[in-house]
Amino acid sequence: MEKKEVQKKILEKAKNNNATEEEFVSILRSVAPGTHLRSSLDGTLRTGKGALIIVENENTFDIFDGGFWLNTRFTPQKLVELSKMDGAIILSKDMKRISYANVLLTPSSKISTNETGTRHKAAERSAKQAGTLTIAISERRNEITIYYKNLKYPLVPTGDLLRKANENIQLLEKQRAIFDKQVEKLDTLELLGSSNLRQTINVIQKGRIIVKLADDLSRYLIELGKEGTLLRMRLKEITIGVEKETDLVVKDYTQLDLKRSKNLLHNLSYDSVLDEESIAKILGYEGTITTQEIKGWRILSRTCLSDSEIASLIKEKATLVEVLDLKQNTFVNLFGEEKARTLKGELDKISTSV
Repeated sequence: MEKKEVQKKILEKAKNNNATEEEFVSILRSVAPGTHLRSSLDGTLRTGKGALIIVENENTFDIFDGGFWLNTRFTPQKLVELSKMDGAIILSKDMKRISYANVLLTPSSKISTNETGTRHKAAERSAKQAGTLTIAISERRNEITIYYKNLKYPLVPTGDLLRKANENIQLLEKQRAIFDKQVEKLDTLELLGSSNLRQTINVIQKGRIIVKLADDLSRYLIELGKEGTLLRMRLKEITIGVEKETDLVVKDYTQLDLKRSKNLLHNLSYDSVLDEESIAKILGYEGTITTQEIKGWRILSRTCLSDSEIASLIKEKATLVEVLDLKQNTFVNLFGEEKARTLKGELDKISTSV
C-alpha cells in the first residue's frame, strides 16, 4: 500500500509539473548558440554519438543509479568525451560542473511518454518526475531534444534558425510599410473629420499582425543567442511604435472597456485578426461597419500634451475636429501661454500634413 501511495504521488507531481513561459525562455537561453552547453551538444552530435544529459536538483537523486562521481569543471570538450560512454551525464544545478557520468536513470515507468527510444523515454520521464532539464542527443535522428518539466522542444540547427529569422524579418519589413500607409490614411480621414471604422480596423489588423510576428521572431532570436544580435536590433527598429500606435487607435474607437478590448485583441489567432467582424465586436460594434467621430487620443499624443492634459482637453471638447478648430486663447486658458503656443504650432503642422 505504501509503495502504491508513493507511485501515486510521483505520478501526480509529474502530471502537474508545468513549466512557465519565463522558465522556458531561460532554458532556451541556456542552450543558445555561443554558450558552452550548446557547443558541447553540437560537438557530440558531430561525433555521431548519442547522449543523455540531466541537470541535477533536489529531486534528481531519487532517479539516479550507479555511475561515478567526477565533480569536475564543465567544458564542452569533457562533455563530448564523456558522451562516448553509456549512461547519463549529470550536470550541477548551475551547469558549471560535471557531477557524475555513466549514470542509469530510473524514473517511474508509469509516467506517460510518447517517445519510442529508450534514451528519449528516460529523458522525458526524468524531466517530468524531477522537474528539471534533460537533453537527449540522437545519433540516429541527428537531432537534439530538450525536455523540461512537461515541455518537449527539438532544437533547430543554427543555420536553419538564421534562415527562418531572416525570412521573418523580411516579412515584418513589408508589413511595417503597409501599416505606415494605413496609419497615414487614417490620419487623413480623422483630420478631415470623416473617420471610418473600416480603415480603423485595417490599422488594428496590421498592427496586431506585426506584434504577433515579432513575438514569434523573438522566440527564434532567444534560441539564436549571440548569433541573433544584429537581427534583434533590426527587429527593434522595424517594430518601434507599432504597438503603442495600435493601442491608441483602440483607445479612440472602442466602445467597451479599454483594458478588455486590448486583452481580447492580444489573444486573437492570426485567422481571427484577419476577420473584420471579430475586430469590430471587440471594439463594441455589431452588424454593419459604421462611422463615428473620435476623441483624438492618437493624434493628440503626438503633441507636447501629457495624458492627463489630453484627457482634460477631450473632456472639454468631445471630438478631434473641435479640438483642431480651437483658438490659441482657449489653449492658453487650459495650459498656459508657453504650452499653448507650442501646442497650437504642433496642431497646425499636423493639420496641414494631410
